[in-house]
Amino acid sequence: MRRVIKPNLKLRYNIIITFAYIVGIILLIRLFDLQVIHGEEYRQTSNTRLTRESTLEAARGSIVDRSGNIIAGTNMGFSLEFYKTKLENSALNDTILSMIQVLNSNGDGFIDTFPIKINPFEFKFGSQEQEITWKGSNKLPQNATAEECFNFFKEKYQIINENIEDVRNIIAIRYRITEEGYSSTKSITISDEISRTSALQFNERSKDFPGVNVVVEANRYYPEQTLAAHIVRIHW
Repeated sequence: MRRVIKPNLKLRYNIIITFAYIVGIILLIRLFDLQVIHGEEYRQTSNTRLTRESTLEAARGSIVDRSGNIIAGTNMGFSLEFYKTKLENSALNDTILSMIQVLNSNGDGFIDTFPIKINPFEFKFGSQEQEITWKGSNKLPQNATAEECFNFFKEKYQIINENIEDVRNIIAIRYRITEEGYSSTKSITISDEISRTSALQFNERSKDFPGVNVVVEANRYYPEQTLAAHIVRIHW
């Protein structure tokens, strides 16, 4: 006896099959996009999230005299690094400004190689030849004033802050990033030495400082200065 499929049941069956085909095609297209079109890009992004090389230096032991007085000791120091993240331009500028504000509030400085002073605007070059070379490497007019060069970098980095000191601080960090480069695995050093207070604030508010990393370092110190320098001031 031949089985008769009702029209409405057959319609439902065709709809389900069509839907399954559509979902399958969408998944195949998405898989092709992930694996073939953007496969290398996603692979590199995944690797940078999973791996980051760091060098940890072992702390050296103290050297004492026969009375127990320290001749060469070790204390812990902190430095600040900055890694590249997927921040938009405005968010990057805000992060840099917040980072500098924390350092300034605790009396800590940062590495500054930007060759323009403010209040008043002046170049910091030692000679006219250095100024000419610098302007040429940055494609600036040779007759550009310090203020004009400053505004050029402000526009280049799309800085919208009105406070002139804040603008210069942001430019200083962005300028070093441009000159030295950084990535998600290669950092740029913001400060060689920061206070414990700053280190704690950056660590406690890590979500507010994407890309910012505090490095703990063991630093050698010599309470007796040059005493027995030929023995204790060696690299081992």
